[in-house]
Amino acid sequence: MTYVVTDACIRCKYMDCVEVCPVDCFYEGDNMLVINPNECIDCGVCEPECPAEAILPDTENGLEKWLELNATYSAEWPNITSSREPPADADEFKGVEDKFDKYFSPDPGEGD
Repeated sequence: MTYVVTDACIRCKYMDCVEVCPVDCFYEGDNMLVINPNECIDCGVCEPECPAEAILPDTENGLEKWLELNATYSAEWPNITSSREPPADADEFKGVEDKFDKYFSPDPGEGD
């Protein structure tokens, strides 16, 4: 098992999860984070830290797309180990549906 970041993170990009991860398995895209499933130790400390509820165990139904997306982009985007402020408009996007089709960007973020 591993944890995955879903589209609930897009345009929110709260980074509370990054601070608590003991193995630094988060990677930063332009407008979301992903988890490297090969580095995640399944400890689960990140899941309750996410204000957008974007982090879920991959054992939940329907998350295959997100497992693949996390694996793909964690290999391309820079690692991030310390949190920064979320985007100024993050709260406006919290709870918005279908954010992947509307807002996803494959561009990398800043990383550390």
